[in-house]
Amino acid sequence: MGKCEQCIVKQFNSLKALTKDELVRISSCKTSMIIKKGDVIFEEGETLNGVYCVKDGICKLSKLSANGKDQIVKMVVKGQLLGQRSLISDESSNLQAVALNDMEVCFIPKSEIINDLQSNSKFSFEVLKEMAHDLKEADDVIVNMAQKSVRQRLAEALVYIHDSFGTNPDGTLSILLSREDFANIVGTATESAIRVLSQFKKEGLIATVGKQIKIENIDALKRVE
Repeated sequence: MGKCEQCIVKQFNSLKALTKDELVRISSCKTSMIIKKGDVIFEEGETLNGVYCVKDGICKLSKLSANGKDQIVKMVVKGQLLGQRSLISDESSNLQAVALNDMEVCFIPKSEIINDLQSNSKFSFEVLKEMAHDLKEADDVIVNMAQKSVRQRLAEALVYIHDSFGTNPDGTLSILLSREDFANIVGTATESAIRVLSQFKKEGLIATVGKQIKIENIDALKRVE
């Protein structure tokens, strides 16, 4: 998959703060891998001994609740890192990561990158900035769950997916999510998500092409109450 110092993906995450020599060293010890759609990258409760740099593809991070239901916390895309907290803490993973499509990732051992975290203050600062951003997103999720309706949360999820990941040539969302995935993103029952999506379709906000969704009126989706 190439050398870290030549990889454009690093510009989208904290690795951009590493020096060329540090990147060359990391490149010599990283492990490149292909992860198939639906495969688990790591489990909740697993000890992570490094970080994953996503070179291509998308995965979902989810948390299993007490009632056995998954809550999708975040979707991680090309250029982002998985497992950054493992660099700071020795705690096991709080989330499960599952590939939503075929992915290319590089695994960097913690033992190789921890010295850079201690000696390169610019790199440390970039890692902390990304973790702070994750905390801000988590705050927003908590507020949305408490204050917004399922209709609002599902409309926002559709707009987010459209704006973040784009569409296929036929206008459908580029990411194919199951109705259960949509339910897990907004924190509701699958039946409720199906019902609200049907309402959106009747209102002309979205259309369906097989299992895929096409947004017909994104401005109206943004105004859903």
